[in-house]
Amino acid sequence: VLLGKERALYTILSKVHSDRNVYPSAGVLFVHVLEREYFKGEFPPYPKPGEISNDPITFNTNLMGYPDRPGWLRYIQRTPYSDGVLYGSPTVENVGKPTIIEITAYNRRTFETARHNLIINIMSAEDFPLPYQAEFFIRNMNVEEMLASEVLGDFLGAVKNVWQPERLNAINITSALDRGGRVPLPINDMKEGVYVMVGADVPFSSCLREVENPQNQLRCSQEMEPVITCDKKFRTQFHIDWCKISLVDNTKQVSTFQEVIRGEGILPDGGEYKPPSDTLKSRDYYSDFLITLAVPSAIALVLFLILAYIMCCRREGVEKRNMQTPDIQLVHHSAIQKSTKELRDMSKNREIAWPLSTLPVFHPVTGEIVPPLHTDSYDNTSMPL
Repeated sequence: VLLGKERALYTILSKVHSDRNVYPSAGVLFVHVLEREYFKGEFPPYPKPGEISNDPITFNTNLMGYPDRPGWLRYIQRTPYSDGVLYGSPTVENVGKPTIIEITAYNRRTFETARHNLIINIMSAEDFPLPYQAEFFIRNMNVEEMLASEVLGDFLGAVKNVWQPERLNAINITSALDRGGRVPLPINDMKEGVYVMVGADVPFSSCLREVENPQNQLRCSQEMEPVITCDKKFRTQFHIDWCKISLVDNTKQVSTFQEVIRGEGILPDGGEYKPPSDTLKSRDYYSDFLITLAVPSAIALVLFLILAYIMCCRREGVEKRNMQTPDIQLVHHSAIQKSTKELRDMSKNREIAWPLSTLPVFHPVTGEIVPPLHTDSYDNTSMPL
């Protein structure tokens, strides 16, 4: 009913183009719907009269003077043909400070824009925070479906029937994707899942405590469904993952403040860092330069000179080598060189006479010595062996 009144007031104020003021309470879920029907009046109608206007409209929301929204405020819009939703849990730090949200609507058909401001005046809650808080994970819901007033009201009614508190508030709603969940496959109408945190003023019921017993903890560790007696009160509409339920008792919260023990690495109090003065003495780096560059260069030069002496000044020479080599070895070497040269010449000109080394010395039949085939005018000096 309250949401219906807010929508009616929102429509009336849009006609006079004034800013909208809302007054949420700190620590209580805040939901504001950006209705496409409200912004359709800001854009021109279709060219043909009588046609129903159904332009795709998207929204951009940001804190005035900043590129994004406050940290506690989220926004979601599935398609350009669905309404946008602002939701979140206001923090105590912003109590008494007006938060101005700029809402810009984009008409994706005509590319026109319309802008309005939403002024959020966060009020302090008398019973904030509620001492007992429980967070449920609902597997068969998306966040925009859970934010609907009828669905959220049905869930709070089921929780109240199980918990039996005097005061019960929805504190926050978070999509499973914001907690590291995976995007579901587009089959069998799978949902992303949503976390819903509620708070109450009475201790948890025995049904909610059943998930903490050892048998259910063991079943959860084995990825099995725990046995919860009150699950049937939610099962008709909400599929709750009882292994992911979180129960927080703020009345038993122990202060985490610890006195700092002075020791190594912790400076004593009462002192300030004093940087060095500007009147420091200049330092001469010439000696460091000599040690760093001159000494390695001198060592490299000495090694170069030693290597040059060994390579250039210790050579014996060809003549000394020939003097120390036996004559028979020189003859063999010379014969090999001549044969090599002869074979190379033969490869160039195949019309020259065969070398004597390839001719037969004795007649193959009579055994007599065969004279050379060359004439007397043949140059014997160039005759090969």
